[in-house]
Amino acid sequence: MRIVSICPSNTEIIAYLDRVHLLVGVDNYSDYPPQVERLPKLGPDLSIDIEKVAELQPDLVLASLSVPGMEKNIEGLDEYGLPYIILNPNSIYEISEDIRRVGKAIGIEAEANSKAHTFILEIEKFKARAEQSGDKPSLYWEWWPKPVFTPGGLNWLTEISELAGAYNIFRDENTASFQTDWEDVKRRDPDHICMVWVGVKEEKMNTDLIRKRPGWDELTAVKQDRIHVLEESLFCRPSPRLLVGLRKIEEIIRNEKGNPS
Repeated sequence: MRIVSICPSNTEIIAYLDRVHLLVGVDNYSDYPPQVERLPKLGPDLSIDIEKVAELQPDLVLASLSVPGMEKNIEGLDEYGLPYIILNPNSIYEISEDIRRVGKAIGIEAEANSKAHTFILEIEKFKARAEQSGDKPSLYWEWWPKPVFTPGGLNWLTEISELAGAYNIFRDENTASFQTDWEDVKRRDPDHICMVWVGVKEEKMNTDLIRKRPGWDELTAVKQDRIHVLEESLFCRPSPRLLVGLRKIEEIIRNEKGNPS
């Protein structure tokens, strides 16, 4: 079977299913696992070269609508008559369903069901620890600095926050992605600031940019030096690798509780 993935999170689901050898092409941002780097690159995930996709003669294209603008890719796949499925999870549990969907689509339904079950069991372990963790610190996740975009209550990072023994300060917003401003963040005064700028590598994110914002020196997170530069790839892609990110933020929170400033 020949599979093309045009979104990093979809590529990572294929990796979770141990079927990377079936991939014949990926989008430019797919970088995990490392062996996908040698595959043909088909353009950025918002502007896939559908003609190149067609030239690879895929049996299945794993498409996505996780980012506004990806609709154009779907239109192109339809125009070329290419077979595809669309993955668009907003929650961790929806990721488990996508593991099952992909497995069924590529003919390994039983194996995929087993892996999805294992994925859920891991989540339940985090949930059990979180329920016994005591006080819940507040987290502000910054997807983009200006204009400010942050996950709302319907996004997986709200679940990640809770599973790590904390809560997202924008969990009350009934949306997956919420646009706000620096003043709103100040009013909510988070205990931790998590920098996960979409498409930006960690070395390009400077915590001084947070500290220098007007009035932010009064924020609890800033005064307590709880500004965390985190790997965007482990928090902003709806794939099984979110569990790796979850372990990291859980450890950060646990260490802060054990070593209060």
